[in-house]
Amino acid sequence: MSSDLHRLPSGAVDLASIPSDATPGFDGGKRDGVAALTAVGDELSDLQERLWAEGVTGSTRRVLLVLQGMDTSGKGGVLRHTVGLVDPQGVKITSFKAPSHEEKKHHFLWRIRNALPKPGYVGVFDRSHYEDVLIARVHGWADPDTIERRYDEINEFEAGLAADGFVIVKCMLHVSAAEQKERLLARLDSPEKYWKFNPGDVDERVFWGDYRAAYEVALERTNTEIAPWYVVPSDKKWYRNLIIGRLLLEHLQAMNLQWPAADFDVAEQRRRLLDEDPVG
Repeated sequence: MSSDLHRLPSGAVDLASIPSDATPGFDGGKRDGVAALTAVGDELSDLQERLWAEGVTGSTRRVLLVLQGMDTSGKGGVLRHTVGLVDPQGVKITSFKAPSHEEKKHHFLWRIRNALPKPGYVGVFDRSHYEDVLIARVHGWADPDTIERRYDEINEFEAGLAADGFVIVKCMLHVSAAEQKERLLARLDSPEKYWKFNPGDVDERVFWGDYRAAYEVALERTNTEIAPWYVVPSDKKWYRNLIIGRLLLEHLQAMNLQWPAADFDVAEQRRRLLDEDPVG
Protein backbone atom coordinates (compact mmCIF):
# COMPACT_ATOMS: atom_id res chain seq x y z
CA MET A 1 0.00 0.00 0.00
CA SER A 2 1.47 3.32 -1.08
CA SER A 3 0.77 6.75 0.38
CA ASP A 4 0.21 7.90 -3.20
CA LEU A 5 -3.24 6.29 -2.96
CA HIS A 6 -4.28 9.00 -0.54
CA ARG A 7 -2.11 11.91 -1.56
CA LEU A 8 -4.31 14.67 -2.89
CA PRO A 9 -3.48 15.57 -6.50
CA SER A 10 -3.00 19.22 -7.37
CA GLY A 11 -5.95 21.19 -8.68
CA ALA A 12 -9.58 21.59 -7.70
CA VAL A 13 -10.87 19.35 -4.89
CA ASP A 14 -14.23 17.56 -4.87
CA LEU A 15 -14.59 15.65 -1.61
CA ALA A 16 -17.91 14.20 -2.73
CA SER A 17 -16.02 12.23 -5.39
CA ILE A 18 -13.70 10.61 -2.80
CA PRO A 19 -15.38 7.64 -1.06
CA SER A 20 -15.19 7.91 2.72
CA ASP A 21 -15.97 4.22 3.30
CA ALA A 22 -13.49 2.68 0.86
CA THR A 23 -10.31 0.78 1.74
CA PRO A 24 -8.07 1.30 -1.31
CA GLY A 25 -4.91 -0.77 -1.33
CA PHE A 26 -6.12 -3.15 1.38
CA ASP A 27 -8.12 -6.30 0.68
CA GLY A 28 -8.63 -7.54 4.23
CA GLY A 29 -11.25 -6.71 6.83
CA LYS A 30 -11.17 -5.15 10.27
CA ARG A 31 -9.27 -7.98 11.97
CA ASP A 32 -6.63 -7.95 9.24
CA GLY A 33 -6.34 -4.17 9.41
CA VAL A 34 -5.85 -4.13 13.17
CA ALA A 35 -3.18 -6.83 12.82
CA ALA A 36 -1.47 -4.89 10.02
CA LEU A 37 -1.31 -1.78 12.21
CA THR A 38 0.16 -3.76 15.09
CA ALA A 39 2.73 -5.20 12.70
CA VAL A 40 4.19 -1.77 11.90
CA GLY A 41 4.49 -0.87 15.58
CA ASP A 42 8.02 -2.16 16.15
CA GLU A 43 9.50 -0.35 13.16
CA LEU A 44 7.59 2.84 13.98
CA SER A 45 8.92 2.72 17.53
CA ASP A 46 12.47 2.05 16.37
CA LEU A 47 12.45 4.95 13.91
CA GLN A 48 10.91 7.30 16.45
CA GLU A 49 13.68 6.39 18.91
CA ARG A 50 16.28 7.14 16.23
CA LEU A 51 14.63 10.52 15.63
CA TRP A 52 14.78 11.20 19.37
CA ALA A 53 18.44 10.17 19.53
CA GLU A 54 19.24 12.53 16.65
CA GLY A 55 17.53 15.37 18.51
CA VAL A 56 19.50 14.68 21.68
CA THR A 57 22.74 14.94 19.71
CA GLY A 58 21.98 18.21 17.92
CA SER A 59 19.80 17.46 14.90
CA THR A 60 16.94 19.88 14.21
CA ARG A 61 14.79 17.28 12.48
CA ARG A 62 11.30 16.53 13.77
CA VAL A 63 7.90 15.35 12.50
CA LEU A 64 4.60 17.23 12.61
CA LEU A 65 1.43 15.21 12.06
CA VAL A 66 -1.59 17.45 11.40
CA LEU A 67 -5.02 15.85 11.91
CA GLN A 68 -8.02 17.71 10.52
CA GLY A 69 -11.55 16.46 10.02
CA MET A 70 -15.21 16.95 10.79
CA ASP A 71 -16.45 16.23 14.31
CA THR A 72 -16.31 12.45 15.10
CA SER A 73 -13.88 11.82 12.22
CA GLY A 74 -11.57 10.09 14.69
CA LYS A 75 -8.68 12.32 15.65
CA GLY A 76 -8.77 10.93 19.19
CA GLY A 77 -8.85 7.39 17.88
CA VAL A 78 -5.72 8.02 15.81
CA LEU A 79 -3.96 9.36 18.91
CA ARG A 80 -4.82 6.24 20.91
CA HIS A 81 -4.36 3.50 18.35
CA THR A 82 -1.71 4.85 15.96
CA VAL A 83 0.36 7.48 17.74
CA GLY A 84 0.08 5.28 20.82
CA LEU A 85 2.37 2.74 19.17
CA VAL A 86 5.46 4.85 19.88
CA ASP A 87 7.17 6.00 23.08
CA PRO A 88 5.03 8.80 24.57
CA GLN A 89 8.16 10.53 25.88
CA GLY A 90 9.04 11.44 22.29
CA VAL A 91 5.58 12.69 21.33
CA LYS A 92 4.03 16.12 21.85
CA ILE A 93 0.25 16.26 21.33
CA THR A 94 -1.59 19.56 21.12
CA SER A 95 -5.38 19.74 20.87
CA PHE A 96 -6.48 23.13 19.61
CA LYS A 97 -9.78 24.36 21.00
CA ALA A 98 -11.39 27.78 20.55
CA PRO A 99 -8.67 30.41 20.99
CA SER A 100 -8.36 31.93 24.45
CA HIS A 101 -8.72 35.63 25.16
CA GLU A 102 -4.93 35.94 25.19
CA GLU A 103 -4.54 34.02 21.90
CA LYS A 104 -7.07 36.25 20.18
CA LYS A 105 -4.78 39.22 20.81
CA HIS A 106 -2.14 37.72 18.51
CA HIS A 107 -1.76 36.65 14.89
CA PHE A 108 -3.58 33.38 14.25
CA LEU A 109 -0.28 31.49 13.88
CA TRP A 110 1.04 32.69 17.25
CA ARG A 111 -0.44 29.83 19.27
CA ILE A 112 0.60 27.35 16.60
CA ARG A 113 4.24 28.44 16.79
CA ASN A 114 4.12 28.12 20.57
CA ALA A 115 2.96 24.51 20.26
CA LEU A 116 5.53 23.28 17.73
CA PRO A 117 7.50 20.17 18.75
CA LYS A 118 11.17 20.45 19.64
CA PRO A 119 13.86 18.62 17.62
CA GLY A 120 13.63 14.86 17.95
CA TYR A 121 9.90 14.84 18.66
CA VAL A 122 6.89 13.60 16.77
CA GLY A 123 4.43 16.46 17.20
CA VAL A 124 0.71 15.89 16.66
CA PHE A 125 -1.86 18.63 16.12
CA ASP A 126 -5.44 17.60 16.90
CA ARG A 127 -6.98 20.39 14.79
CA SER A 128 -4.55 23.12 13.87
CA HIS A 129 -3.96 26.43 12.12
CA TYR A 130 -6.45 25.23 9.50
CA GLU A 131 -9.33 26.01 11.85
CA ASP A 132 -8.68 29.66 10.97
CA VAL A 133 -9.66 29.04 7.35
CA LEU A 134 -12.38 26.47 8.12
CA ILE A 135 -14.68 27.32 11.02
CA ALA A 136 -13.67 30.98 10.69
CA ARG A 137 -14.82 30.89 7.06
CA VAL A 138 -18.03 28.97 7.75
CA HIS A 139 -19.16 31.26 10.56
CA GLY A 140 -17.78 34.50 9.16
CA TRP A 141 -15.41 35.09 12.07
CA ALA A 142 -12.96 36.70 9.66
CA ASP A 143 -13.66 38.74 6.54
CA PRO A 144 -13.05 37.16 3.11
CA ASP A 145 -9.89 39.18 2.45
CA THR A 146 -8.38 38.01 5.74
CA ILE A 147 -9.25 34.37 5.00
CA GLU A 148 -7.72 34.75 1.54
CA ARG A 149 -4.45 36.06 2.98
CA ARG A 150 -4.30 33.21 5.46
CA TYR A 151 -3.91 30.55 2.77
CA ASP A 152 -0.69 32.17 1.60
CA GLU A 153 0.46 32.75 5.18
CA ILE A 154 -0.06 29.07 5.95
CA ASN A 155 1.95 28.02 2.90
CA GLU A 156 4.79 30.36 3.86
CA PHE A 157 4.66 29.14 7.46
CA GLU A 158 4.86 25.48 6.46
CA ALA A 159 7.66 26.14 3.98
CA GLY A 160 9.61 27.78 6.80
CA LEU A 161 9.03 24.77 9.02
CA ALA A 162 10.30 22.42 6.33
CA ALA A 163 13.44 24.56 5.92
CA ASP A 164 13.96 24.29 9.68
CA GLY A 165 13.97 20.48 9.71
CA PHE A 166 10.27 19.63 9.97
CA VAL A 167 8.70 16.76 8.06
CA ILE A 168 5.01 17.67 7.77
CA VAL A 169 2.30 15.02 7.37
CA LYS A 170 -1.14 16.59 6.85
CA CYS A 171 -4.12 14.24 7.03
CA MET A 172 -7.74 15.14 6.37
CA LEU A 173 -9.91 12.47 8.04
CA HIS A 174 -12.70 12.10 5.49
CA VAL A 175 -15.94 10.97 7.13
CA SER A 176 -19.47 10.99 5.70
CA ALA A 177 -22.42 12.83 7.20
CA ALA A 178 -24.24 9.51 7.62
CA GLU A 179 -21.34 7.96 9.53
CA GLN A 180 -21.04 11.05 11.72
CA LYS A 181 -24.74 10.73 12.58
CA GLU A 182 -24.25 7.08 13.58
CA ARG A 183 -21.28 7.95 15.79
CA LEU A 184 -23.19 10.73 17.52
CA LEU A 185 -26.17 8.42 18.09
CA ALA A 186 -23.84 5.78 19.53
CA ARG A 187 -22.69 8.30 22.12
CA LEU A 188 -26.30 8.89 23.13
CA ASP A 189 -26.99 5.15 23.32
CA SER A 190 -24.27 4.50 25.92
CA PRO A 191 -24.21 6.28 29.30
CA GLU A 192 -20.45 5.76 29.45
CA LYS A 193 -20.15 7.85 26.28
CA TYR A 194 -22.35 10.78 27.32
CA TRP A 195 -19.22 12.72 28.26
CA LYS A 196 -18.09 12.58 24.63
CA PHE A 197 -21.33 14.08 23.32
CA ASN A 198 -21.48 17.80 22.62
CA PRO A 199 -24.88 19.22 21.60
CA GLY A 200 -22.93 21.77 19.59
CA ASP A 201 -21.91 18.98 17.22
CA VAL A 202 -25.57 18.60 16.21
CA ASP A 203 -25.80 22.36 15.66
CA GLU A 204 -22.75 22.24 13.39
CA ARG A 205 -24.28 19.52 11.19
CA VAL A 206 -26.51 22.22 9.72
CA PHE A 207 -23.35 23.66 8.16
CA TRP A 208 -22.09 20.36 6.72
CA GLY A 209 -22.14 21.62 3.13
CA ASP A 210 -20.43 24.84 4.13
CA TYR A 211 -17.70 22.94 5.95
CA ARG A 212 -17.16 20.65 2.98
CA ALA A 213 -16.81 23.67 0.70
CA ALA A 214 -14.40 25.32 3.14
CA TYR A 215 -12.32 22.15 3.28
CA GLU A 216 -12.21 21.89 -0.50
CA VAL A 217 -10.87 25.41 -0.85
CA ALA A 218 -8.36 24.99 2.00
CA LEU A 219 -7.10 21.67 0.66
CA GLU A 220 -6.67 23.05 -2.85
CA ARG A 221 -4.93 26.23 -1.73
CA THR A 222 -2.51 24.61 0.73
CA ASN A 223 -1.71 21.35 -1.05
CA THR A 224 1.96 22.08 -1.72
CA GLU A 225 4.91 19.94 -2.75
CA ILE A 226 6.58 20.68 0.60
CA ALA A 227 3.48 19.86 2.68
CA PRO A 228 0.95 17.89 0.62
CA TRP A 229 -2.43 16.78 1.90
CA TYR A 230 -3.53 13.19 2.38
CA VAL A 231 -7.27 12.51 2.35
CA VAL A 232 -7.87 9.42 4.48
CA PRO A 233 -11.22 7.57 4.18
CA SER A 234 -12.39 7.44 7.79
CA ASP A 235 -15.80 5.77 7.92
CA LYS A 236 -13.95 2.57 8.88
CA LYS A 237 -11.97 3.42 11.99
CA TRP A 238 -9.50 0.57 11.65
CA TYR A 239 -8.61 1.57 8.09
CA ARG A 240 -8.12 5.20 9.10
CA ASN A 241 -5.75 4.18 11.90
CA LEU A 242 -3.82 1.84 9.61
CA ILE A 243 -3.36 4.41 6.85
CA ILE A 244 -2.07 7.10 9.17
CA GLY A 245 0.26 4.56 10.77
CA ARG A 246 1.66 3.70 7.37
CA LEU A 247 1.96 7.34 6.38
CA LEU A 248 3.98 8.02 9.51
CA LEU A 249 6.12 4.98 8.81
CA GLU A 250 6.79 5.99 5.19
CA HIS A 251 7.82 9.50 6.18
CA LEU A 252 10.09 8.29 8.95
CA GLN A 253 11.66 5.73 6.61
CA ALA A 254 12.28 8.45 4.02
CA MET A 255 14.22 10.48 6.62
CA ASN A 256 16.96 7.80 6.61
CA LEU A 257 17.36 8.14 10.37
CA GLN A 258 20.67 6.91 11.76
CA TRP A 259 21.85 6.13 15.25
CA PRO A 260 24.24 8.94 16.22
CA ALA A 261 27.91 7.97 16.25
CA ALA A 262 29.73 8.00 19.60
CA ASP A 263 31.50 11.25 20.43
CA PHE A 264 33.89 9.40 22.76
CA ASP A 265 36.39 6.55 22.50
CA VAL A 266 34.24 3.42 22.85
CA ALA A 267 37.20 1.10 23.48
CA GLU A 268 38.59 3.42 26.16
CA GLN A 269 35.27 3.60 28.00
CA ARG A 270 34.92 -0.18 27.81
CA ARG A 271 38.39 -0.58 29.30
CA ARG A 272 37.57 1.81 32.11
CA LEU A 273 34.45 -0.16 33.02
CA LEU A 274 36.24 -3.51 32.88
CA ASP A 275 39.08 -2.19 35.04
CA GLU A 276 36.74 -0.57 37.51
CA ASP A 277 36.91 -1.98 41.04
CA PRO A 278 34.36 -0.06 43.11
CA VAL A 279 34.85 -0.03 46.84
CA GLY A 280 32.09 -1.18 49.15
